[in-house]
Amino acid sequence: MTFPLFLIDPSKDETPVNGDELHDGWVLTVPENVARHAFRSMRLDVGDRLWLSDGRGLRILATVHDPANRQVRVEEVGREPAAVTRLQLVQALAKSGRDEQAIETATEIGVDSVVPWQANRSIVQWKGAKEAKAANKWRQLLDAATEQSRRAWTPLLQPKATSRSIVEMCLRAGVHGDMVIVLHQDATDTWDSIERKVSSIADRCLEDGRERTISVVVGPEGGISEEEVASFVKAGASAVVLGSNIMRASSAGPVALALLARVLGRFE
Repeated sequence: MTFPLFLIDPSKDETPVNGDELHDGWVLTVPENVARHAFRSMRLDVGDRLWLSDGRGLRILATVHDPANRQVRVEEVGREPAAVTRLQLVQALAKSGRDEQAIETATEIGVDSVVPWQANRSIVQWKGAKEAKAANKWRQLLDAATEQSRRAWTPLLQPKATSRSIVEMCLRAGVHGDMVIVLHQDATDTWDSIERKVSSIADRCLEDGRERTISVVVGPEGGISEEEVASFVKAGASAVVLGSNIMRASSAGPVALALLARVLGRFE
């Protein structure tokens, strides 16, 4: 049976949570926002079980002990290792919330890192105070999707990137053995060839234990400009067409990530 999962922040919560120190039988006081969600909205009661996680791999299986005082009793404590072959979504800012839909679904699929990208054709602009507000909204979406999918790892939200910084990402990828995949409708590289390259990278990660990142770059509703694609490919990225149907900005990234997650053995 799958139990609901709630994220906690050990650095802010009333009861410090350290997975190395916790043991069975401990009684923890969950933060007010978790109590509100678990005991009021979901109506969990004494004896019901739930997961707590710090979003960095910690998993605490607990039983509701005293809802009125926001207390749960620890049953099991474990820690999931981080993925060695990481999946990253570079999502261009897009209108009508399509970028937010993309990162939410990508989190449920298992993406490890998300990069908001101010593409040349992005109508949505993150500027000034609006950038901090928009980034905070993305952070909340990633947290909510992490809880929804019962994940122990919350995707990292990277700083906003420009097209120039994506070029730098592509150059670094070539040095570190990472890979950058650009989804583009006019590309000639096939998806089969991409999967073979990703599989080879995953094999190297298993051999040497060194972390590597596979990044999927998705453009805005108007698509990635030819100049951007050319600069990314020149810097070492692989441009690929994802099937014969043209997908929206909200769906292209998650579809590609799902296919890659299967290659990496995350879907069994």
